[in-house]
Amino acid sequence: MLVGLGSPDDSAVYQFDASRAIIQTADFFPPVVDDPYAFGAIAAANALSDVYAMGGKPIMAMNLVAFPDGHDMQILQDILRGGADIVKQAGAVIAGGHTVVDKEPKYGLSVMGEVHPDHIIRKSGAQPGDKLILTKPLGTGVITTALKRGEASDEHIEHVTQGMMQLNRVGAELAQRYQVHAMTDITGYSLIGHGYEIAEASQVRMRIHFDQLQWYPGAMEYGQAEVFPGGTGRNAVHFSQWLTDTRNLDFWQSQMIFDPQTSGGLLMSVDPAEADTLLADLISEGIQAFFVGDVVADEVGITLL
Repeated sequence: MLVGLGSPDDSAVYQFDASRAIIQTADFFPPVVDDPYAFGAIAAANALSDVYAMGGKPIMAMNLVAFPDGHDMQILQDILRGGADIVKQAGAVIAGGHTVVDKEPKYGLSVMGEVHPDHIIRKSGAQPGDKLILTKPLGTGVITTALKRGEASDEHIEHVTQGMMQLNRVGAELAQRYQVHAMTDITGYSLIGHGYEIAEASQVRMRIHFDQLQWYPGAMEYGQAEVFPGGTGRNAVHFSQWLTDTRNLDFWQSQMIFDPQTSGGLLMSVDPAEADTLLADLISEGIQAFFVGDVVADEVGITLL
């Protein structure tokens, strides 16, 4: 066992021999959008992302389903079809799954992937001087919360849905070609929460530049209206103890950095000599990647600049 409970990361990794290691992960959740097909696709992309965050390639997935008894089965079919299409796009196969009856629909995957044992990208490798790249915009939490409240525009929902459905496949593949020292995907703990996980595992400090952060269309608008999901406050309460805020942001801005993400991008800690080229390659592949800050040798934590 190369990665497990002893060194928490995005997935477990088990080595078979000198050239093969298996990645195993699982993730599922209730609907974040109204369209069943899109929900299935988003949930699948989110589950697959943990394999990509380790620098791996998905091989096989098992459906994890909870569905109300007597509910419209066409909805379930659409959810599963959305998940199957994304798994196929990842180059993997769905080999079965398990279903239980529940009051609220839930969907996700148990995913198996592969990676060379020498090429695993963990949270613990960030080095002082590294530049930080994020491969997707932020703000899925406030936008999907606005949707639940009936306050989100169709245009904003379309943008964020397409973003959440996008695989992190390209980012993971390019990460193997460059000196990416540490990597994780940004999901429910927010940029600050998952960024702190890298900082703590690597015993470094991250400096995040607020003005460099990119947001999905509508995210800042809903944030200013304080349309925050419950996870925002929980993230702020827990992770603020490791955050130094030099900006004196307005309340809503300070909450935005704790916005829980669904199927977010990859946060990469990259050798400074290769960061510009990696960013250019990501953008040329259609990935909306951007610099968010850098890594310094200092007390473990995050500084917001």
